[in-house]
Amino acid sequence: MKNNRKSHQKSLKKRMLGYVVITFSSLFMASIMLTLPLRWLNPFTTTFIIQEMFADKKIISLDWVFYENIAKTLPIAIVASEDQKFPDHLGFDFDSLYKALTENRKQTRGASTISQQLVKNLYLWPGRSLLRKGLEAYFTILIEVFLPKRRILEIYLNVVEFAPAVYGVGVASRKLFSRSAAHITAHQAALLAAVLPNPKRMSAANPSSYVLSRAAQIKNAVRLLGGTAYLKNL
Repeated sequence: MKNNRKSHQKSLKKRMLGYVVITFSSLFMASIMLTLPLRWLNPFTTTFIIQEMFADKKIISLDWVFYENIAKTLPIAIVASEDQKFPDHLGFDFDSLYKALTENRKQTRGASTISQQLVKNLYLWPGRSLLRKGLEAYFTILIEVFLPKRRILEIYLNVVEFAPAVYGVGVASRKLFSRSAAHITAHQAALLAAVLPNPKRMSAANPSSYVLSRAAQIKNAVRLLGGTAYLKNL
């Protein structure tokens, strides 16, 4: 009787272990399928866009622009504003994160890399829970492993929100400046970069004094980085 009970317990443990292994293996493979194809395929939407469409009951579409068709002024403005170490880091800027934490900042966007922000846009939901932070870190690692830096930046420029319900540089350049993404000027690029912390409240088309000041700082940062040549090796 005791032997039968022990045998049953061992069998139950093996089955539970098997279920755990299968579950984690399935989740791992699912995460690979969500990230690796981005090396070649353009995402047609993001979780942020889906949430806004459900909330506002409207259709939001992306107008994809390939990296080589985006004015060189914009990628460097975004990098200068959002993530100056982007060409060199592996997805995380630990120096900026430490500085943000030690200065007790409530918002740590300045410590959040372009890779992390792309993950938030593509896969996650608003919030600051430990689960969300863990998923953000995990998917950031996958993005950095599977995608070249240039591809990461291309996708980010095409899915990030530049104005209320205006996602991606293709739509933003047309709606905000009545021109194509290929003809964005250095000043317009700086304005677009300046509003990224809060594009629902700040406007690149009708900039406030704060946005104009921030844009001037970004243009100066671009000059200090060496201009568009800073990204030539992406």
